[in-house]
Amino acid sequence: MQITSKFTIAIHIIIAIDYFKDSQAVTSTFLSGSVGSNPVIVRNIMGELKDAGIIDISRGKIGIRLAKELKDITLYDVYKAVGCVEDNGLFHFHENPNANCPVGRTIHKAMSKRLEDAQQALHASLKSTTLAEVMSDTMKEIQS
Repeated sequence: MQITSKFTIAIHIIIAIDYFKDSQAVTSTFLSGSVGSNPVIVRNIMGELKDAGIIDISRGKIGIRLAKELKDITLYDVYKAVGCVEDNGLFHFHENPNANCPVGRTIHKAMSKRLEDAQQALHASLKSTTLAEVMSDTMKEIQS
């Protein structure tokens, strides 16, 4: 199962808000142009980021801004904010393996711990990366 593109769009939105904050009004229309996505999708993701306390949205000149410093936002925060996966995890077992088959009756047990470990490793990696690091890498790419 793939993590939805909402995750990378949300990261793009946050980095763009910070990058353009001093040079122009950051609006959902502007962000949808940067992302290259439908404005409705961008607004929906922004709503999730707002609900998570990552961005502030106000009408008028202030527009959209970060509610936290980039150094205080991890990839995991964004991952959770935009609901990239269901609460029960990345991996889902098929529901009705054949209990009369030796593989069918044992595969869930054989795989369960391994998949849980993989998900925990992903979470640990996402928690260890801040959006300040992503911005730093973005700036290096812009300047090269």
